[in-house]
Amino acid sequence: MDESTLRAETDLIRQIESLLDDPAYTENPLREPLARLFEMSEGQRERLERLVRIADGYHQISRERSETLSEQYDRQLRRLEKLARISDRYQNSLRELSEALKAAALQDPLTGLGNRRYLMERLKEETERAERKQTPYSLIILDVDHFKLVNDRYGHEVGDQVLCEIAKAIRSGLREYDLCGRWGGEEFLVILPDTLLESARPVAERVRLAIKSIEPAAAFAPDVSARMSGFELSASLGLSTHRRGESYEETLNRSDEALRRAKEAGRDQVQVD
Repeated sequence: MDESTLRAETDLIRQIESLLDDPAYTENPLREPLARLFEMSEGQRERLERLVRIADGYHQISRERSETLSEQYDRQLRRLEKLARISDRYQNSLRELSEALKAAALQDPLTGLGNRRYLMERLKEETERAERKQTPYSLIILDVDHFKLVNDRYGHEVGDQVLCEIAKAIRSGLREYDLCGRWGGEEFLVILPDTLLESARPVAERVRLAIKSIEPAAAFAPDVSARMSGFELSASLGLSTHRRGESYEETLNRSDEALRRAKEAGRDQVQVD
């Protein structure tokens, strides 16, 4: 209702009230019906005002409730987003932990090379690939010469340092795609993918010479270098190439046999089977 209509209605009510209060119209036959009509009209207006107030109150409550639900929704949404972020971080942590555990399970803790389990998995893969693609691979088993003497004479701590330096020397003599690891104790295994015997022999010689060229004075701490003065490191190597239809155990056995012959022949050399 606009302001002018409201003003006209107010003026009319006042006019009716004035007429009803005027003694001059007390005996007017229309006074009583008009008074009753006015009373009914006032009653209706009061009821309407109450309804309007109730409706306004309802809309206010509805609006407040709607705002509260909206706030609750936003709060729950923020909570879910936070939980999602926590879940993502948790999943990432689990994945990283799983990868770290897997890497640790396949790595020799002393030298940082792959361990025996790692080498066995790679051997199986290379053998399957060799049979599938008809491409050979070669194996080198390497044993550090007189390593027991190192441990007995200089102690196991020095022996561990020697193994770490030998691991570095082996890596320096290999190609980018070659694989190596600690087979156990002072033995190391090298896998040369897609490599025939004639190409594997120079790699084995490079590894042998890299180990022989280790200088204790440069490789170890001064106290260790002084104690190892005059001691030369060397290794014996057994080399074999996988043959078609052969299991990786058979190839390993032939490399091991070649290593045995290298030791019997005086060590610090490469023998081939």
